[in-house]
Amino acid sequence: MLKKEWVLAAALLLGTTQVWADKADELKRRFNEFISAGDMIESVQKSPVPGLYEVVLKTREVVYVDEKFTYIFSGHIIQTDTRIDITQERLDEISRIIPTKLPLDRAIKMVHGDGSRFLVTFEDPNCGYCKRLQRDLQKVENVTIYTFLVPLLGKDSERKAKNIWCAQDREAAWLKWILEAVTPAQADCESDTIEQNATLARQLGIDGTPTLIFASGKRIGGYIPPERMAEEFAAAASELSGADKKQDKKTKKK
Repeated sequence: MLKKEWVLAAALLLGTTQVWADKADELKRRFNEFISAGDMIESVQKSPVPGLYEVVLKTREVVYVDEKFTYIFSGHIIQTDTRIDITQERLDEISRIIPTKLPLDRAIKMVHGDGSRFLVTFEDPNCGYCKRLQRDLQKVENVTIYTFLVPLLGKDSERKAKNIWCAQDREAAWLKWILEAVTPAQADCESDTIEQNATLARQLGIDGTPTLIFASGKRIGGYIPPERMAEEFAAAASELSGADKKQDKKTKKK
């Protein structure tokens, strides 16, 4: 009898899963038809609001549609009892990047102190806020910084980025330029690193500089002041510590 109940439950679950898969496919199809721009959808799933579905676009934007695709909603869902911004949590989640999986050999590596903390930045040589960020970073202790040069601001940025990357001492050339406005000397090398970095930025949905990625994978687009920087380093350390503890508990159970 028990086996029969399990079989029925499994059949019901499979049927429900198939119905949801069909609904997701239908919403994807109708959304793509509506925007007429090819396949723009990363995923479709039910939102916390009954009858409302979350649509994650490949541009890493989040919008919502109703079940009949009568309306598209662009905005944030906020849970009133907890005041949690559900949409922002999802945006943070889908924008996370595992920094250690990035091609760090294509970034300029700088180590301050013991280098125990970790930060990845995407920067354009002609970005004003990148210059401000680097001035702040000079005062940050015990951090390893990987900076990807991405020329988003035109040909001059591309030329400077290539000259810096091909310099005998990349770190020195970068800091001389970004901190002291010493134009990087003409340098040539057989490398397509800057082009690859530009492609990587597009793939990650990075369309502005500076963009910062912390050890936890949290991504922040735009300049942040030193106080916020300190908060983000602390939050990343706390999050990683919590993840390690969870992993230890799983290991002990095994």
